[in-house]
Amino acid sequence: MTKLSGQFLLQLSSIVGKESLLSDEAECYTYGYDNSRRHAIPDAVVFPKTHEQIVEIVKACNTNKTPLIARGRGTGTTGATVPTQGGVVLSTERMDKIINIDTANRYVVVEPGVLNQTIQDATKEHGFFWPPDPSSGAYCTVGGNLAYNSAGPRAVKYGTPRENTLGLRAVTGMGEEIRTGVYTTKGVVGYDLTRLLIGSEGTLGIITEATLKLTPLAETTRTMQAIYADIESATKAVASIMAQPVIPCALEFIDGRSIEMIRDYSDADLPKKAGAMLMIEVDGTEASIDDALSKLTKAATNNGLIRLVEAKTPEEIAALWKTRKALSPALRKVAPKKINEDIVVPVSNIPALIHGLELIEKEFNLTIINFGHAGNGNMHTNILYDPEDSEQNSNAKKCLDRVFSLVLKLNGTLSGEHGVGLEKMDYVDREIDPVTLNLMRRIKQQFDPNNILNPGKMFPAVDA
Repeated sequence: MTKLSGQFLLQLSSIVGKESLLSDEAECYTYGYDNSRRHAIPDAVVFPKTHEQIVEIVKACNTNKTPLIARGRGTGTTGATVPTQGGVVLSTERMDKIINIDTANRYVVVEPGVLNQTIQDATKEHGFFWPPDPSSGAYCTVGGNLAYNSAGPRAVKYGTPRENTLGLRAVTGMGEEIRTGVYTTKGVVGYDLTRLLIGSEGTLGIITEATLKLTPLAETTRTMQAIYADIESATKAVASIMAQPVIPCALEFIDGRSIEMIRDYSDADLPKKAGAMLMIEVDGTEASIDDALSKLTKAATNNGLIRLVEAKTPEEIAALWKTRKALSPALRKVAPKKINEDIVVPVSNIPALIHGLELIEKEFNLTIINFGHAGNGNMHTNILYDPEDSEQNSNAKKCLDRVFSLVLKLNGTLSGEHGVGLEKMDYVDREIDPVTLNLMRRIKQQFDPNNILNPGKMFPAVDA
């Protein structure tokens, strides 16, 4: 049974139409989880189609002090869209229009429910792309990308959504309509509320429209696979690559344990006793690509290099990336569950991070697999365990605690692109000092004085 009054449900129905409102528990069930596998059933789900409907929904929830959780396609991994306090889930899936593609000024205006891949396909026809490319790009929405500041491999060269969004239209927790940012690539009038809203996980406002900065498509792409004897050699190569003028459009890292797993569970041809692997991709013009590749090859070469393979054709490039893509299926064969974190450390501290994780792995007798975006030190650290084994289940939580302590000791951050949500909420005050954290809470209060927007997320609870 819903906890919401019949009168309130009628009010929501009058805003969006009865065909765009769910209140039956069975129908709402699906909208109670995300890819974290956490779950809580909302009291109602609404499917607005316009900015104006969202304004009215927020006003109604604010008046009734009803929790309101914005949701895209639920691909997030931190529980940020799980309605732990009940209330209303606002799904943006029906707000899926590309409003305008302005090639002369290099931007596209979209609604929040548009899929990342839809944007890529539509802008490609005009010779452009939007750089953020999370692995869930075929299914995730731009609203979710902005909520988490989700980037992907191309961030090493082209940046995250924060660097690729010109402006937003949004609704605060009081139902106030705001516009942030500009339509130009330069602008410094007022505070940068666009960057503040991006990554706020729906706690400050609900994004109803985004003006995204477009980048011209490169004429060609080349890919290399470099395998090293140890972590230090691979990290030295990363530092050398990032210190020269040609910036790769992807620089992916895979540790030795991951290489072993790929070799054991796929038909990939990988040398034994490899300590690390880099996937290096460069894009550019036909006239400059060979020179760029030569510079990257030189930077990637050191005494620890075991093998370097270059791919030029689309088929050869796909074959090299197939090795990397074999990793996720392999992980599922090793353990029934994993804790997948997206920690970040300075590039020079990657060896210390990996070696520290090896010690933690031995201490708790669990398998830890590491891969990620080497160019900016963003590691996807996977703790593999069996939740049915009480000792492993207990050790996994202790292991995660130690992992976060190690990351902060190495001047890192607890999340690069997955966000905080519920999964990392209790650890935030280890990274952010009390004064800064209190300022963030006060900012939240200004945007959302009744705390209806995604309550109970991002910040640890304040002691009474």
